[in-house]
Amino acid sequence: MAARGPIGGAGLLRLSELAAALAHVERVVRRSGTSFYWAMRLLPPERRAAMYAIYAFCREVDDIADGPGAVAGKLAQLAAWREEVEALFAGRPPRRPTALALLRPVRAFGLPKDELIGVIDGMEMDARELMRAPRLATLELYCRRVAGAVGMLSIRAFGARGPAAPAFAVALGEALQLTNILRDLDEDAERRRLYLPAELLASAGVAARDPQAVLVDPRLSAACEALAERAALRFAEADRLRSPDDRAALRPAVLMMKVYERLLGRLRARGFAWPRAPVSIPAPERAWIALRYSLLPA
Repeated sequence: MAARGPIGGAGLLRLSELAAALAHVERVVRRSGTSFYWAMRLLPPERRAAMYAIYAFCREVDDIADGPGAVAGKLAQLAAWREEVEALFAGRPPRRPTALALLRPVRAFGLPKDELIGVIDGMEMDARELMRAPRLATLELYCRRVAGAVGMLSIRAFGARGPAAPAFAVALGEALQLTNILRDLDEDAERRRLYLPAELLASAGVAARDPQAVLVDPRLSAACEALAERAALRFAEADRLRSPDDRAALRPAVLMMKVYERLLGRLRARGFAWPRAPVSIPAPERAWIALRYSLLPA
């Protein structure tokens, strides 16, 4: 019989089950090709495993929202994930490997239940097809849920304890999400989504709300540039909020900030007029940035 050991409050679970869950979330991270991979590699093993689990959770619920199928089916799948989160905090063994991989980080690092639920709430906004030229306040709420919540989970895994760490996480999360929105305009339009806020579109003189029509409007660039400026201000705010006491703990977050600041700069330099050439930060460049920031003194 396989060895058993206690894992948090979920009773005695097979160590082989935990090992399989940890291998699963690492595979999810590796297969995704995420820019966050190099940032995660800077972490000690237990904290790295926590970040793999957080990332895999976010990836899996995002895949539900972005995947094919009817709204009702997506909401049912997200509801099932809510049950898994409830199990994590109620001392019941979760069923999914990613939820099992989250169990130890929840206990060891105090991952907040509300933030895990917040990520699911954000994915429900996508699943319900609410994100088409939303009001700015709705976009802010969406960013807080799908990105700010991830930041709040991540600073626990990183070990950041400074009083400004939560505000840093929320500011950086919004900056990253807004940059993703600007990068993925065409991909999102294929899913009938348009995250550019209604106020910025109206200010630029863009009257259409159909995603495909908006993306070929010659006045689109003004709305995108306004959102890019908001992202830049949030990056600057996050930079100001970094506490010297958390310098070492926040290295992975700073790495991501520097990668995405470059991405935002290249998007602005390219411009947002149709046709838009893809913009990215190549893997060798991301690796160089990771090396640079891993060598900085704590």
